[in-house]
Amino acid sequence: MEEIDAHLRQEKVKKFEDFVDRRLKPDLVKAIAQRDKVFQQQKVFSDLKRNIESLENNGVTRLRSMVNLGSEVYVQADVPDTRRIFVDIGLGFHVEFTWSEALEFISVREARLARQIDEYTHLIANIKAQIKMVCEGIRELLQIPAE
Repeated sequence: MEEIDAHLRQEKVKKFEDFVDRRLKPDLVKAIAQRDKVFQQQKVFSDLKRNIESLENNGVTRLRSMVNLGSEVYVQADVPDTRRIFVDIGLGFHVEFTWSEALEFISVREARLARQIDEYTHLIANIKAQIKMVCEGIRELLQIPAE
């Protein structure tokens, strides 16, 4: 009887371990990657906001810059009027904004990104809690004392 009980316990442990390894850990990795992607988007908008404010504060209406065309190939660009800029709004679309319009759009976008980061952080915490709970269940099944 003891042997059957031990075998059933091992099967349950195996199922729990498989659940952690095949479901929870990949979900955790995916959620962290998605949150990191949103952090990167947040940084892009933060940099853009800082650049617009710098242009605005310094009264820069004309700009000469080096632009990376890709593969570290650069060309010199002359921007005759910086007061209107194109902003990537997603899905490959760009919209022409004045500085104030762009700053307003960035403010709205940053708030949305902050909410997304909070949601991913909450999701990550939930997944970690589930992993901990399943590991605790495995520990109890194996009758290992808590650390």
